[in-house]
Amino acid sequence: MLSKSQISFIKSLHQKKYRKEHGLFIVEGIKSIKEFIRSNYHIHTIFYNSEQYNLLPKLPANINLFEVKNAELDKISTLQTPQGFLALVHIPKNKPLNEKELKNQFTLVLDGVQDPGNMGTIIRTADWFGFKKIICSPDSVEVFNPKTVQATMGSLARVTIFETDLPAFLASNKIPVFGALLDGESIYETQWGNEGLVILGNEGKGISPEVIKKINKPVTIPRIGEAESLNVAVSAAIFCAELVRVRN
Repeated sequence: MLSKSQISFIKSLHQKKYRKEHGLFIVEGIKSIKEFIRSNYHIHTIFYNSEQYNLLPKLPANINLFEVKNAELDKISTLQTPQGFLALVHIPKNKPLNEKELKNQFTLVLDGVQDPGNMGTIIRTADWFGFKKIICSPDSVEVFNPKTVQATMGSLARVTIFETDLPAFLASNKIPVFGALLDGESIYETQWGNEGLVILGNEGKGISPEVIKKINKPVTIPRIGEAESLNVAVSAAIFCAELVRVRN
């Protein structure tokens, strides 16, 4: 049975301030938790409902297991309908960006993406198309936000996220910089080469002026109909699909 202090501690991790303070984030649902078990992430504790214990895989000895009742899961879960499992996972240290690791491949760069669902969907999409890294600006939504983690459906366990000051990083970078802009060259006519950084901007404001200055190859997804704009996660999927096509 969970104590009041345990419940209070886990609930505090719903907030970014306390995730950062304690270095832990929440993963819910057995499918997503299994992805993190198989990854390089370090799992602190798994809380489970006894009725679903048989769904757990064989676990390393360093993972704590804690049985809870449905009523307790309701109190600590970030979901309206808890899924029977909740894990506390250690937040990895932000790795320094090494330009050599970005050579001979394409990498998504997110400038100020704010919606947790969009961020999670982009990470899941990148994973689907085989992109292993995503670079985010500091003002992008936190990837360990519970809604973001949930939207990745476990893909966060396989995609490395870097956070960095984009203007400074792009200024020192020698890899081609592509940017999703309305007045760019058609995505289907662009000469991509074999490497590049592909920048996608904020849902409402697009790419920031400081970052636009660093783009040397503006690219657009041609509009056929009358819609004013595309959702950033949809745009990311189109870019990923096209980049995989031209590379293959």
